[in-house]
Amino acid sequence: AKVVANLRNGENFRGGPLSWFEPRIARSLALMGDATQALSGRAGDLPAINHQPQQDGLLRLVHETTLATVPYKEPEKFQAFVDHKGLDSSALPDPDYPLSEGYRRFAKALIRVGDPKGSDSFSGMETEFVALKNPYRDTLYGGLPVRLYYQGKPRADAQVELYERAPDGAVTRYWLRTDTKGEVHIPVQPGHSYLADAVVLRLPDAALADERN
Repeated sequence: AKVVANLRNGENFRGGPLSWFEPRIARSLALMGDATQALSGRAGDLPAINHQPQQDGLLRLVHETTLATVPYKEPEKFQAFVDHKGLDSSALPDPDYPLSEGYRRFAKALIRVGDPKGSDSFSGMETEFVALKNPYRDTLYGGLPVRLYYQGKPRADAQVELYERAPDGAVTRYWLRTDTKGEVHIPVQPGHSYLADAVVLRLPDAALADERN
């Protein structure tokens, strides 16, 4: 059967579905074993992603957005965002307000297709989680180990915000930190869904900042 997936903008596993819109998509892939397939769609497709797997295994959907911007008129609101995500605001010395934040999203979903053979691996995104065990096949005593990458290297001492959704729909949030190897263990329970989030804050390239201002 086809695998269909919605792109959602929100939090706590909630948010309205977004249709396929090419200008907002930098890269969208389906990875199975050593095979890579670029995903495509027509403008307005909802669900946005429709993929026909050709074999059993651990399917990895990878989706990157293009750059979007959001304005912050008040320093308090931007600082609240920085504090919530556990970020170091020293990367932005004395910002001027209103402040324009440029952001991109890098998302991955691990999906079981039949016999979930295979494993996750680094797909080359700017920032990316990689599961070090197969969540559908391996023993997960002590949790699911994942490694956080940034620009191809493990990212140590980074905040990871974890959302856990129970079968009854209740959502719980946890805050974890990666170790010196960029790894963290996600406590998992059968029948629950998990979403891990980590954010990087940095100054934009000068040319990009001029283009977007």
